[in-house]
Amino acid sequence: MKKRIYIILAIILLIIIVNILVGIFLGWEIAKIPWQFISDQIFGMKWLNNFIGNAIKSIVGTYQEGTWQYILSNAIQFFVYDFIKITILLCVLIFGISYIQSYFPPERTKKILGKYKGIKANIIGALLGTVTPFCSCSSIPIFIGFTRAGLSSGVTFSFLISSPLVDLASLMLLVSFFGWPIAIMYVVVGLILAVIGGTIIEKTKIGENIEEFVKNGSSIDIDIVELSTRERLIYAKEQVLATYKKVFPYIIVGILIGALIHNVLPEAFIEALLGSNSWYSVLLATVLGAPMYADIFGTLPVAEALFSKGAGLGSILSFMMSVTALSLPSLVMLRRVVKPKLLIAFISIVLIGIIIIGYLFNIFGYLLI
Repeated sequence: MKKRIYIILAIILLIIIVNILVGIFLGWEIAKIPWQFISDQIFGMKWLNNFIGNAIKSIVGTYQEGTWQYILSNAIQFFVYDFIKITILLCVLIFGISYIQSYFPPERTKKILGKYKGIKANIIGALLGTVTPFCSCSSIPIFIGFTRAGLSSGVTFSFLISSPLVDLASLMLLVSFFGWPIAIMYVVVGLILAVIGGTIIEKTKIGENIEEFVKNGSSIDIDIVELSTRERLIYAKEQVLATYKKVFPYIIVGILIGALIHNVLPEAFIEALLGSNSWYSVLLATVLGAPMYADIFGTLPVAEALFSKGAGLGSILSFMMSVTALSLPSLVMLRRVVKPKLLIAFISIVLIGIIIIGYLFNIFGYLLI
């Protein structure tokens, strides 16, 4: 496993070095071409959008802009394109990530985290959150296991914040919708929020407010079973089926809402409500996102539609972070394992962090577009 990781890292490093050399000697516009192609045609599948658009026109014809037939055909194109794109990317990415995740069962993860202390441990906890389940509800059982294993509150909460916010599948899907710069910055700020949040909770001792049944519960050390390649592939396939079945309703609802926003709501209305020039847009987006229950896969089509209509980048990211990290059902589950003081602190830290991130992206986001 280590040898494979080193080979992959060496290849990635070589690609980056070659790209930098191309940028220095031939110009950065040329160096960006392969990354733009990957973003637009592989992850973004713009060729698929053009194909679906042409297919719809050949079947129903071309309508004058503004007519209900034009709006309906565009909405159908948006729905079909996003559904196919998200399904393909999601299944491929979950398969690959689940294969990687098979090397990090909870027992191994606990052993890895147990080797580190302080902020370094919080960073490792946040990074491990990127290769774990795709919503906060499914992260809470692992959070309980970490707590019973004696890991610090900083590590467990860095993990709990990072797990729903940032994962490798969401990074690739974000690339398909918004491009590399925005996707990478989303992941970076999500990890920073997780590390800072975990550090505050640990240093202030608020993290000690865990329900007694969690602290007093026994932690069973299970021997780590090494899986064969075939078993890892079977595990990855099962994770694809289970995850897609779970997120399917949210993808459908998200795409329908996205199609409505993209084709029906006036651009001026979206800009006035969630544009970067509106001082309240980030606050409104954060508040609207919190009561919802979805994961990042269901919110991405909505975010894409808002982005195309002129909503501020910070407002969009605040909405996505709020939905994934502060959904009402996950907070209800979290309340069962932590005391009210810790729950309020967790919500406050994440909420303030999301709002700050939102305003920073609204102010400086133009640099990434």
